[in-house]
Amino acid sequence: MKKQICMVLSLLLLFIMEGCGNRVAEGGQGNISPESEAQTERRQNINHKGASAETEDGELSEAVSGRSQKAEQQTDMDDKILVVYFSATGTTKPLAEYAAEILNADIYEIVPEEPYTEADLAYYTNCRADQEQNDPSARPEISGSVENMEDYDIIVLGYPIWHGQAPRIISTFLESYDFSGKTVIPFCTSHSSGIGSSADNLHSLCPDSTVWAEGRRFEAETSRSTIEEWLDRMNQI
Repeated sequence: MKKQICMVLSLLLLFIMEGCGNRVAEGGQGNISPESEAQTERRQNINHKGASAETEDGELSEAVSGRSQKAEQQTDMDDKILVVYFSATGTTKPLAEYAAEILNADIYEIVPEEPYTEADLAYYTNCRADQEQNDPSARPEISGSVENMEDYDIIVLGYPIWHGQAPRIISTFLESYDFSGKTVIPFCTSHSSGIGSSADNLHSLCPDSTVWAEGRRFEAETSRSTIEEWLDRMNQI
């Protein structure tokens, strides 16, 4: 009888211990309290917001950068350019046309009222060109004019070298308009002579507010790529 009672008590104790173990195991599964879950959720929200803010900041920076570049491009586009050239023998003309194409600029040819003949350009024979270049006050007349010169911000000015200087008809052109606040980019064509003082001597014909870029000499039949490289360098100054 005692033996049976002991067995019953042992079984009862084993049952009680198993029940306690299950409750402990169930308590272990519920280790995260409701407060901890809320904190975790808040941390997740914060991380999500941080990632969104980082993305938005990146997009904002990119947008600002894009607007800045667009504004800079728009400023460049707002500068209206006119390529002006005088070409008595046709040497300067193609270079001026290259420049106009590259810059997407308007172009104007200085055409003398009285065209130059071969005899007029027979240097050192007291020809017409000799006489004009020897007379600083000579102002050959120009046929036609530039419409709305006030609209242009930059003037690319091309001419040949005659006796080391720009032809006097270039002086006529510069004295015919107001170049206040404009930028003039001169270039010349010559078989041997450089641009020298030809451009510097033109400065006094324009207002002090006129900005003169450094000039460049080109040989006859200069390539389009050479003109483009020059203009690219000028744009970086």
